[in-house]
Amino acid sequence: MKPEILLMKAIYAPTIADLEREFTVHKLWTAPEPDAFIRQACGNVRGAVTTPPTGFSRRNFEALPKLEFLACFGPHCELLDLAAAKERGVVVTNTPDSTAEPVADLAMGMVVAVMRRLCEADRFVRAGKWPARVFASGSEVHGKTCGIVGFGRIGREIAKRASSFDMSVCYCGPRRKDDVAYRYFDDLESMARQSDVLVVTCPLTPATRHLVDAHILGALGADGFLVNVARGAIVDELALIAALASGQIAGAALDVFRDEPHVPAELMHMDNVVLAPHIGTSTREIREGRSEKLLADLRAYFSGKPLIHPVAA
Repeated sequence: MKPEILLMKAIYAPTIADLEREFTVHKLWTAPEPDAFIRQACGNVRGAVTTPPTGFSRRNFEALPKLEFLACFGPHCELLDLAAAKERGVVVTNTPDSTAEPVADLAMGMVVAVMRRLCEADRFVRAGKWPARVFASGSEVHGKTCGIVGFGRIGREIAKRASSFDMSVCYCGPRRKDDVAYRYFDDLESMARQSDVLVVTCPLTPATRHLVDAHILGALGADGFLVNVARGAIVDELALIAALASGQIAGAALDVFRDEPHVPAELMHMDNVVLAPHIGTSTREIREGRSEKLLADLRAYFSGKPLIHPVAA
């Protein structure tokens, strides 16, 4: 009999197909009432697969009495309750990889898309409006200032790409980086006033929740743009909607949202907003690599072999 596993969230479709060949897979996201689904269908689940944004809470552990193995389809385990895993004796794995480059590629693409109004232009042409009138102009990218909020691996990769577009780069974070020459700000408001586009790359922590609020958006100004490829809750979504609607800022490009996959209707109806469904790491190369690592650890665990990518609790 195949071991039973619970898949918390939809992941790469070929990975799901591979899982279904070797395991009995319960798909939590398809259930209209997830709690009832777990009680009724998941009493024999021995393994669970989650994602970094979805996480796995103490409550999730408590709902699965026979759980032995938890795998994270991604490298980041901040939202996994590792203390609860240790208490329950559940082993945990992840799929370590570098996401900095593809996320930075997307961020730079979003900078260009929102400043040059590429998505608006696409809609304009598809609607047959071009023969009747001239499309409104966008803003040049080169020569502008790109302010990066957080300067870890992703921030550094974005800085390289922005520099190649002849943008001036500055960054804000808790401390100055001694090995870079870009201008450093210890105050986000000050950097926002000097920036044409703010790119959010910092992690979500209690200190960064709603870090980009109405005050910061006001400092960015009517000609400024916001790009968020980090976590939705770092930006005060209601303040952002108000700033976009009033013209307080020029536009925004968002790959992440406060309540994914639900996007506020106001954002979906704004022409000056570029929206993406959290695709920063959604490349075939990354997904295929994660799939191989995930399956390797599941096979190892259920055949009694050593884990390849264990996470210390």
